[in-house]
Amino acid sequence: MEGTSRWSLVTAVAPIAWGTTYFVTQRHLPADHPLYGAVFRALPAGIVLLAVSRRRPYGALWWKALVLGTLNMGAFFALVYVAAQLLPTSIASTVMATAPVMMMLLAWPLLAERPRALPATGAAVGLAGVAVMLLTDTSGVDPLGVLASVAAMALSSTGYILTKKWCPEVDVLALTSWQLVAGGLVLVPVAVAVEGAPPVLDGTAVAGFVYLSGVATALAFTAWFSGLRHLSAGTVGLVGLLNPVTGVLLGTLVAGDTLTARQGAGLALVLAGIALGQWGAARGRGPVVLPRPVRRRADLSGRGTRRPRTPTGP
Repeated sequence: MEGTSRWSLVTAVAPIAWGTTYFVTQRHLPADHPLYGAVFRALPAGIVLLAVSRRRPYGALWWKALVLGTLNMGAFFALVYVAAQLLPTSIASTVMATAPVMMMLLAWPLLAERPRALPATGAAVGLAGVAVMLLTDTSGVDPLGVLASVAAMALSSTGYILTKKWCPEVDVLALTSWQLVAGGLVLVPVAVAVEGAPPVLDGTAVAGFVYLSGVATALAFTAWFSGLRHLSAGTVGLVGLLNPVTGVLLGTLVAGDTLTARQGAGLALVLAGIALGQWGAARGRGPVVLPRPVRRRADLSGRGTRRPRTPTGP
């Protein structure tokens, strides 16, 4: 239980940092350049982490890093940027809050992590809390923004599960750097073709990108992938519900918003759902791993013998 709590705290760095993304994007970044926005966020962070780790991909990790970088970084950042510009933070955060459920469902067939009752219940309670906390007036919602937010959630959830499946023993710092560099490089030609020349950034925008790239990307994704290394996918997804909580508290503390009774009740539900999921994960001592089929091997005498394989995860 102590180990679960420790890695949950490490993982929590990511959604807390991500909870500031919509605020920074809406207040300080250029609105009409989502592709360049994604490039400016991913590439500098990836280059810095690559310089620190001093490791490059090898073998199949080259194409895996490209796929994961596109899902987790390139496409995800661009879609989140679009959603942040087209949707109220409440709607975008609520859509992204469905990620724990998506990750639990994907982890079942891809990682053989069967959802446990308490974490699944915690995800439902947390999602309900996000809806209570954020969903008020949904009139006039831009459907393109909703589509961008749903696509970002689905792509990133798939990418996180594949990261856990494909790279269980790769150095986390190196793995994060490869994905960031790959995601940024994939976006560069698309950004040039679609958006033309890069936008001219003023001092506020530069500061915003420095924060997003350094804290909400390099630091956050390193913490997130570290959590995926040591915790089940469902547990990590639940910790991600701290994202909308951070957004609400940031609005209250920085933007001068009033924390209503409804938001307070929703916030309490979200925290209760996270706590329930963490407690269930600690009690279960890790994910439920489905047994793998027993294979027959011939011994030296030529007779077939049955040797059971111990489930070891992905």
